[in-house]
Amino acid sequence: TGGHTTEILRLLSCLSESYSPIHYIFADSDKMSEAKIRSFEQKRAEAFSNSKFTLDHIPRSREVRQSWTSSVVTTLYSILYSLPLTYKLKPDLILCNGPGTCVPVCLSALLLGLLGIKRAIIVYVESICRVETLSLSGKILYYFSDYFIVQWPGLKEKYPKSVYLGRIV
Repeated sequence: TGGHTTEILRLLSCLSESYSPIHYIFADSDKMSEAKIRSFEQKRAEAFSNSKFTLDHIPRSREVRQSWTSSVVTTLYSILYSLPLTYKLKPDLILCNGPGTCVPVCLSALLLGLLGIKRAIIVYVESICRVETLSLSGKILYYFSDYFIVQWPGLKEKYPKSVYLGRIV
């Protein structure tokens, strides 16, 4: 939402045309991201004539200031909602950067891999605003992602599995 969408679109602007189609998944309560994505993809289509994308909504796993107890229930619901979508898309790569929406999608993809249906590579890029600690999504996906990228050297020191590439967004 907002900043996360801006960051992910900056990352996607560096990808070649071979990364197509791109499937965007965002929370159903996110009203800003769809317009940003459509604008981005319109510009991308000018550079890459074969650019294809889809937009999908899933229930938000956790709202800002939502209690931890109730967020367990809403996250489980979001995972159940994500499973058929992830099965349908069968992504090769999941690139995510922190909104709570990425956790159910990544966990759904992990389940598909464990079941032998389709293994997706998960690349998590922690938000540039996370200087000293990981986001909640980062704390969860640190253990499940194939590549965990941080943008501050202090985080690399605290989280040895992470990859520090400097500022990338």
